[in-house]
Amino acid sequence: MTDTTSMKHQTPLTSGDFTAADEPFALFEAWLNEAIKSEPNDPNAMALATVDPDGLPDVRMVLMKGFDSEGFVFYSHIASQKGRELAANPKAALLFHWKSLRRQVRIRGNVTPVTDAEADAYFATRPKQAQIGAWASKQSQPLESRFAFEQAIAKVAAKYVIGEVPRPPGWSGWRITPLRIEFWHDRPFRLHDRIEFRRDDVGQPWSKTRMYP
Repeated sequence: MTDTTSMKHQTPLTSGDFTAADEPFALFEAWLNEAIKSEPNDPNAMALATVDPDGLPDVRMVLMKGFDSEGFVFYSHIASQKGRELAANPKAALLFHWKSLRRQVRIRGNVTPVTDAEADAYFATRPKQAQIGAWASKQSQPLESRFAFEQAIAKVAAKYVIGEVPRPPGWSGWRITPLRIEFWHDRPFRLHDRIEFRRDDVGQPWSKTRMYP
């Protein structure tokens, strides 16, 4: 697993030849690297869409914390709404929107949990206050007041005043392994460029189709 900037390929792609790309991951890396230079905040932000038990879609913004040919990774609480929905229906859609570049990338695929080793390694890189917050938060559960949350944070901080903060057992990550990836680039008069990569299963070759805008 790489971080969000370090996936390496022999022939880097540029935005000018994106419709000629023959696989999606190198193209995604090229677009992400350009977004890192141009987006004022969180170029790794992505909308994550899941489905609840009634079939009602749910979407929220999360941060991608790594990607490679295996998929796109983010972290959160297992008992959160997104965690419960992914446990019941391990499929998801992602959307990256880079407004400064007038581009978006849509991703759909299957979801699997990351390994404990991956979750431990990423959690260790978080700022200590964020680690403490992961222990104090009962994500997606009702909160009586901000003061109650601050009290919970203070209690955890006192416990881990010295030494490392371990990863909470209810906090981990997921990997979305794509079966569809679409690249969209704005063009004048709504005559946009759209390229979709599709495969039937993981390990299968990608097919590429140019789509009407």
